[in-house]
Amino acid sequence: MSSLNTATDDPYIWLEDIEGRAALDWVEQQNARSVAVLEAENNYQIIFNDLLEIYNSKQRIAYPAQHGSYIYNFWDDEEHVRGIWRRTTLTEYRKDAPAWEIVLDLDQLAAEEDENWVWEGVDFLYPDDRRCLISLSRGGADASVIREFDVTDKAFVVNGFELPEAKSDVEWRDADTLYVATDFGPGSLTTSGYPRVIKEWKRGTPLASATVVYQGQASDVSVSPWVVRSADYRHEAVMRRISFYTSETFLRHDDALVKLDVPQDATPGFFQDQLLIELRSDWTVAQQTYPQGALLAIALNRFLDGKRDFTVLYQPADRCSLTDYSVTRQALVVTELNNVKGCLHEWSLNNGNWRRRSVAAPMTGDVNVISTDMDTDEYFITFTDFLTPDSLLLANTATEKLETLKSLPAFFDTTALAVHQYEATSADGTKIPYFVVAPKTLDLNGATPTLLYGYGGFEVAMLPDYDVSVGAGWLKHGGIYVLANIRGGGEFGPSWHQAAQKENKHKSYEDFIAVAEDLIARKITAPTHLGIMGGSNGGLLMGAVMIKRPDLFGAVVSEVPLFDMKRYHQLLAGASWMDEYGNPDDVDEWAYIQTYSPYQNVVREKNYPPLFVTTSTRDDRVHPGHARKMVAKMLEQGHEVLYFENTEGGHGGAANNEQEAKMSALTYTFLLKMLKMLK
Repeated sequence: MSSLNTATDDPYIWLEDIEGRAALDWVEQQNARSVAVLEAENNYQIIFNDLLEIYNSKQRIAYPAQHGSYIYNFWDDEEHVRGIWRRTTLTEYRKDAPAWEIVLDLDQLAAEEDENWVWEGVDFLYPDDRRCLISLSRGGADASVIREFDVTDKAFVVNGFELPEAKSDVEWRDADTLYVATDFGPGSLTTSGYPRVIKEWKRGTPLASATVVYQGQASDVSVSPWVVRSADYRHEAVMRRISFYTSETFLRHDDALVKLDVPQDATPGFFQDQLLIELRSDWTVAQQTYPQGALLAIALNRFLDGKRDFTVLYQPADRCSLTDYSVTRQALVVTELNNVKGCLHEWSLNNGNWRRRSVAAPMTGDVNVISTDMDTDEYFITFTDFLTPDSLLLANTATEKLETLKSLPAFFDTTALAVHQYEATSADGTKIPYFVVAPKTLDLNGATPTLLYGYGGFEVAMLPDYDVSVGAGWLKHGGIYVLANIRGGGEFGPSWHQAAQKENKHKSYEDFIAVAEDLIARKITAPTHLGIMGGSNGGLLMGAVMIKRPDLFGAVVSEVPLFDMKRYHQLLAGASWMDEYGNPDDVDEWAYIQTYSPYQNVVREKNYPPLFVTTSTRDDRVHPGHARKMVAKMLEQGHEVLYFENTEGGHGGAANNEQEAKMSALTYTFLLKMLKMLK
């Protein structure tokens, strides 16, 4: 946390002291007040019970992660509150009730070590996949402890690699060597709180003796090591993130670092012997212009020799964009959005020639590749939409076979619901798409409580999703759900995001307001029945539109939000987001930031809709001080505000299923109460 500036004129800055006694006392008082109000409502316990049963259900899909000959899965339920890490074979996984082998029990580990461990992930040592690095977080924060683990012995390696709690980035170089980017002490972090130094650490030696491989600048966002390996290819690199959307990548050859000559806002990648380049802006090279949003490929050795004869693997079209790509042994799997609906394509390379085929997966919702292995032809994909429970499918690039492995049961009744896609017209004339999930026989009288959700930042797309929380907490109780695809997101590629970046950030808010007005004009709902919700950057969105148009909404939910845009860059990871919002210390940039910053613009004289703010004490990404200070200020001004801060959970807000059920039940109870739909 940054040091507190006691000279500031902010009377609530003391609430930025995350673990301060006075601040925590205030949190405890606000939590008690909110819980007393909301848990007393009839629907709270119903929603909580429904959601907890769903979150703990044994019928959930155990999503796979391929490592060697095993399928791994991390699972939590009422018996395993913190969770178990387990594995099985693909043959066994195909069964309705696979036999799982427990590799690590996090509840048992937490009890033995008296630690509040939350699972953060694992990185295996290639190629035998026996040793791995496990990341464990205290309470769900981004910072984690990293420890070497042996999956055959099912134990942490004695005197193995181990890193203390930090926002670290680690890669295996070989069985006895790690690339490590972590907190090495004073001067080793950027102003954003991430590592700026990468070192090579040899087994059996102290971390302090590790050799420096690369150093970035204190003003950078971060630096990170990068190793891509398969049976036939190996690429080692380091990445310097200059800002959130710009970077430099250096390939390691014979202990020398060679900079890849690509645009700073492009994203490089690797497939076999090919260099891949994803463009965020037009690039003119060798007398040819490649468009923003394209994916290019070229043999790496040719690129390093100065050749620029790229193959265009993806070129965006109107309302179509590249969202991701994944690598298998023989193919590159590209995920595309077509008017906010997903589809997949495979690109294979044979004797230097690329061949493309479309994957016959459903194309009416969200399709994602969730697990691949660079040494196999198989990969796992999921499909979902608003009314269709998730399906897990196994694809094969060699046989072109598509096999359905698992399906989620229907956790809420969708038979009487329908999905529509509409467009609203924003202030500058741009058409903004949005989805409406509503009863098939809806009376267009403006009387139906409606929940409008949005995000609009960091090129993150909002996609159709079978959201059991929305279904059991909202749709089941008669509400309408709306998902807005506003600018700032990634629904239509980099240009859709960049249209609402920095000085144009206000366009996200204008888009969201336009969707709200369109819902009202269609008589789907009315202001007194229209609730809005968003988290993180979406939490800022909620605050900004509430301040701008308080007359338009009947209730507002803001989760893990940014609110104080004057100080956001001084709090935790905030400095890394100046590419998105601008620098408040720059007079010209503060001139536009201050027009929407909720904390600076909330006033006593206006009549704001009821507001519910949630956050987490352990959120070390978006500082909980944003939420605390905004609520304290609004309460002092006499506005109707409720607040709940979970003591665990990190930026996700909750550390286990029961906490998630509680926070969701509080949220939907608040909305049902304020939008006049309590039974």
